[in-house]
Amino acid sequence: MLERNQRLARRMTWTARIIGLVAAIFFAIIVIGSAAGEIINGETAPFDVAGVTLGIIAIAALAGCIISWWWERLAGALLVLVAVGLAIHIGILAGHNHVLAWIVMGLPYLVAGLLLISSWWLSRKTA
Repeated sequence: MLERNQRLARRMTWTARIIGLVAAIFFAIIVIGSAAGEIINGETAPFDVAGVTLGIIAIAALAGCIISWWWERLAGALLVLVAVGLAIHIGILAGHNHVLAWIVMGLPYLVAGLLLISSWWLSRKTA
């Protein structure tokens, strides 16, 4: 039983890492592409609140994915906070389709974070 739980915890951890990394890469491509488009078109503002907030959230998401290799609980909590931060950002600053925007951008981080926390809990319980 313990070996089965440990295998499940490892699978959950790897699944969370893959989901988080794919979501972080997708998010980084969107943020970098948006910034590059603004720079090319000359429409840059020195510090746009929405852009800075998204940049901070993107950095936190990437940090959560990197931290997941050492501390699952901390990474899980950080990715859940990223999902909450995206929900708040989308709710305040997005135009239309808030739920759809959060499902595409925030839900993968919530799933990855909950998987990491569950994996940590399961591995702690079996250790």
